Amino acid sequence: MADVAQVAGVSHQTVSRVLSDHPNVRDSTRADVQRAIEELGYRRNSSARALVTRRTHTLGVVACNPTLFGPSSTLAGLEEAAREQGYLVSTVTLRRYSASALKGAVEHLSDWGVEGIVVIVPYREAVNALTEFRLPFPVVTVEGGHTLPIPGVSVDQELGARLVTRHLLAAGHPTVWHVAGPSNWLEAEARISGWRSALEEAGAVVPPPLQGDWTPLSGYRAGQELAGRVAGADTRAGIPGVSAVFVANDQMALGVLRALREAGVSVPGQVAVAGFDDIPEAEYFAPPLTSVRQDFGAVGQASIRLLLSRIESRGNGADDEHIVIEPRLIVRGSSNTA
Repeated sequence: MADVAQVAGVSHQTVSRVLSDHPNVRDSTRADVQRAIEELGYRRNSSARALVTRRTHTLGVVACNPTLFGPSSTLAGLEEAAREQGYLVSTVTLRRYSASALKGAVEHLSDWGVEGIVVIVPYREAVNALTEFRLPFPVVTVEGGHTLPIPGVSVDQELGARLVTRHLLAAGHPTVWHVAGPSNWLEAEARISGWRSALEEAGAVVPPPLQGDWTPLSGYRAGQELAGRVAGADTRAGIPGVSAVFVANDQMALGVLRALREAGVSVPGQVAVAGFDDIPEAEYFAPPLTSVRQDFGAVGQASIRLLLSRIESRGNGADDEHIVIEPRLIVRGSSNTA
């Protein structure tokens, strides 16, 4: 910094004010300092700055199952939003969730001096565990979909499920079958709730949901079972035959589409299919897949804003503050006809 001051012909304090974007610096002086910075290739020493300000400008993120589309897209949105605010992100990923693994991840980030953390928590057990930790910094959850006293940001999963179910019912289908995600995932739980409530509001029969695990293979196996129910209704149970299916994510929907195609079932001619997430490949499925789009960029922006507000207020905000992002239904060829 002293070299920059010498080249620019200003004081060390003036360089510091320019670097901190202080308003009381003349434009011409600011330009001289910026030219000197570029000429010398000066980079701020974040460690030295942290010693002076006691701020690391580093945020922590704990992400469970980061290889799946939802968590990975959420993580990307968080990192981009943090960079825009001038913060670095230190991430710990958990392939398998356990309370001890989550605690270890949080402690690791604490040792690295993060100012706050965002936890991408798809499991109810993880949210429950967070309430029991004594943490030295603010915490924000993402996709928790919970009512516990931890601030969070989530997409309205129930609304997304209701939108797609209502869309299929409006096309003339007597009911909508559902291939659900893992039972211990909060998002899967919310999508089941939205699907069921939409059917009940319409006075439609609620078929038993088929269980999946987010993978195309589980969707394929569910699709094989659904293909066997296309021919007719279960008169004893009073359940109509399969003519419309809402699948809890697009990867499973891909498996369903293949199973139906192999069974000679036309989509959407005999069975309409819709998914959730609107992955980039969804519009290139055969046929193009109707899906619910989640705005992961908005989730990232809202999460970082909420966390920074908690940091600046020293955690004095409302513990139950929760920001909900609305999803969008994207209609394509897989559900166009009844």
